[in-house]
Amino acid sequence: MHFRRVSRIATINLTLILTLTLLGGLSAAGLAFFTPATYVAKTQLYVTASSGGASTNELAQGATYSSQIANSYVEMVSTGIVLDPVVDQLDLDVDSAELAERLHVYCPQGSSSIDLSVEDTDPARAAEIANSVADILKGLVSEKLESKGPNGQRLVHLTTTDVASAPSTPENPKPVLDILSGLVIGLLSGIGLALLRFTFDGRIRSLADVQESTVVPLLGGILDDPTVEENPLTVHANPASPRAESFRALRTNLRFLNTDNETGCYVVSSANPGEGKSVTSVNMALSLAEAGARVVLIEADLRLPKVHEYLGVESSSGLSDLLVGRADLEDVLERWGRSTLYFLSAGKIPPNPSELLGSNEMKRLVSTLRETFDYVIFDAPPILAVTDAAVIGHHTEGALMVVAAGMTKKSELTGAISALDQAGVNVRGIVVTRMTQGDAAGYGYGTYVYSNQTISAGN
Repeated sequence: MHFRRVSRIATINLTLILTLTLLGGLSAAGLAFFTPATYVAKTQLYVTASSGGASTNELAQGATYSSQIANSYVEMVSTGIVLDPVVDQLDLDVDSAELAERLHVYCPQGSSSIDLSVEDTDPARAAEIANSVADILKGLVSEKLESKGPNGQRLVHLTTTDVASAPSTPENPKPVLDILSGLVIGLLSGIGLALLRFTFDGRIRSLADVQESTVVPLLGGILDDPTVEENPLTVHANPASPRAESFRALRTNLRFLNTDNETGCYVVSSANPGEGKSVTSVNMALSLAEAGARVVLIEADLRLPKVHEYLGVESSSGLSDLLVGRADLEDVLERWGRSTLYFLSAGKIPPNPSELLGSNEMKRLVSTLRETFDYVIFDAPPILAVTDAAVIGHHTEGALMVVAAGMTKKSELTGAISALDQAGVNVRGIVVTRMTQGDAAGYGYGTYVYSNQTISAGN
């Protein structure tokens, strides 16, 4: 996964990551505050072996023998034979089994030393226990376990090389280190969860995701604008903006779909509502008209029309009235300002949109418009909601699908394309909305060469 994509995922999930990081730090701080301080006292013993007359051959490998003896003593330390006397001697309020849990005894490999440490909430008591264990073990070895040579001399010696003293600082907790560890764990957990969400939520977040989902060509990516509801006409209101430039790039790519110099007639749809297909239709039409093309934009969403609101046009009479014979084309077709863009609003909301859109009157209307205009663009309802886009598609060269990054699922995109394919409508291209400025910079606004850039969830 590219660093840029990981960075984008982290940015999208910044609140989640920061929250888990903070929770990790606070949890560690709380644990450090409420955990009683524990101290560790350490002592060290050393095993030595010496040869005696009758056992010279047995102790020829003295160092190895001392190491073996040391390991056997390590196993003995945690048993009752050593710890029961310690409990009685120090009058501890635990039994030998509980005391064994607070001991750590270790013999380094190949060594004859025994490292013994004791953990306790009282530093002085930790030192007392460590020294008492060492003394009891030495006495037990001296009196009962050490073998003697033929002259009565001891062959194995257990001596204390480092007497335990009361530690001045606690072993745990370590507030600064614990909090830092908690912050790191929280941060990594947040990043991991963000990556899991990205992997399993199924939403399209990059142009690469679109390319992996379908062989339909990408026509362009439109920059996100959080104020799009208040300012939908980017090409007209803010023509010098990067977002307007991305619509011009879309215009250029759209022209390559229409290389035979015939009228470009397309239906614009999306998988679901809210993906930006109406705003895309309007700005695409404005951009084409800006370049001098004669364009007619038809508000073919006869269920929830929005385009007339964006253009500031009344929709009292329009497409539906024309199709039922209540109006003539010249009465409902309006020129928008001084441009070469013409607009046909939805008109009155009919009870049977699909039937009207698939009627012979609709077929004749499209034929008439083709004779007059360079581009005929239909803004249709989402294809997964109703079949209107597929019905209109039969009168056109094909469909343009609008996909919202961070919103549209891969399964929804493939489902929408499949629905149009099954209806016999050719999907000519895909437009990805809600891109960020940083993502678009990689495409030079032209989107001719696509790279695996991440796309923001946007608004």
